[in-house]
Amino acid sequence: MRLTGGLGPALTPEALRDRPETVIVSTVLLGRAGTAMPGWQPLLSEADAEWIAAALKKGILNAH
Repeated sequence: MRLTGGLGPALTPEALRDRPETVIVSTVLLGRAGTAMPGWQPLLSEADAEWIAAALKKGILNAH
């Protein structure tokens, strides 16, 4: 789980550097139409999605 992409785009801090956290939060909650990315809004709160977005941008979810 290196978050470097494959089925979807990379989710490394470098790849997300120029993406606003609000866009990442929206993607986590609503998913991406036409892709394998589901929306997690039924299971996650907005605060949860904000934490995930911030953690991805900081690289703390990247398992080495």
